[in-house]
Amino acid sequence: MYLHSRHTTSRIKMRGCVSAHTSCCSYRYICSMYSQNLIIDKAFVKKLSDLSPDELYGILQARNEVFVVEQQCVYQDADGYDREALHVVLPYEEGIGAYCRILPPGIKYTEWSIGRVLTAGAARGKKLGHLLMTTALDTIAAHGGGGIRISAQAYLQRFYESHGFVRIGDEYLEDNIPHIEMLRTD
Repeated sequence: MYLHSRHTTSRIKMRGCVSAHTSCCSYRYICSMYSQNLIIDKAFVKKLSDLSPDELYGILQARNEVFVVEQQCVYQDADGYDREALHVVLPYEEGIGAYCRILPPGIKYTEWSIGRVLTAGAARGKKLGHLLMTTALDTIAAHGGGGIRISAQAYLQRFYESHGFVRIGDEYLEDNIPHIEMLRTD
């Protein structure tokens, strides 16, 4: 059981990670929030080459909806890192509820990296971001663990601190959005 602010989460691992960068992990989350239960089935962690065309389209659609349209940020989303990443998806209703990508050490930073973190508009307020981050942290631990460095939007500092990240350095602009660098160590 994981305790996050005012809800508890239990994770049942349905299919385990075999080895780094060749794995496909499926999780089933049961999140008990206040007095209602939210069941997220078919959550997964996959390499780009293991994603189906529909899964890849859903990821790209969610990333564009949040980062390009909502945040009005025109940037090059296809940055070359997706080929090396593990993609973490928590479906919600008929689409993607939350998503992030994990980069292994040596790709972007010397540490692991979690990026492109999002919760779709329809899934906000349901604590999926916490479930997503727990899944990402569990995935990194299953692949050997180690430090994790992120470039976080500044307004999400407290969210990431609740998952063990510490701010390092000054605020800076990335794609005209205030960001901070954060680090989580074992």
